[in-house]
Amino acid sequence: MERALRDKLINGSFGNVSAAHSRRMGAIRGKGNRTTEARFRAMLIRAGIRGWTMQTRSVKGKPDFYFPESKLAVFIDGCFWHGCPKCGHVPSVNRPFWKAKIKRNKRRDIETDGLLREAGITPIRFWEHELRNQPKECLEQLAQLIRLGSFR
Repeated sequence: MERALRDKLINGSFGNVSAAHSRRMGAIRGKGNRTTEARFRAMLIRAGIRGWTMQTRSVKGKPDFYFPESKLAVFIDGCFWHGCPKCGHVPSVNRPFWKAKIKRNKRRDIETDGLLREAGITPIRFWEHELRNQPKECLEQLAQLIRLGSFR
């Protein structure tokens, strides 16, 4: 954990968190998330959208999905971790830590998008609730950008 985040914790640790809660939070992983990335992957396959790779390390920010032909980077942002204005929240336990963590994630997302644009890559971000509640609209938006990108 970074020093800037550790400084937000009382005595530098999650001292007042139960062991069960700590296990739950520790089990959350940032990539390969079954409820978001896998769902989106299945949506792409069902829709017949091809030409993408997953977790492309050679592209800044390691997008969840990358379409090299149209230079399109797709990020699937978790509502909690990326501070969704609609349904994200800050936990009441260790609030200063989580506020700083989510703020840092949002700032990193903005910086990554800027670096991608400078490299000629179009970033697009979908909230996890958008994929759950409006999958058709997400796929239509993506398909439109793929068509635009292939004519650069």
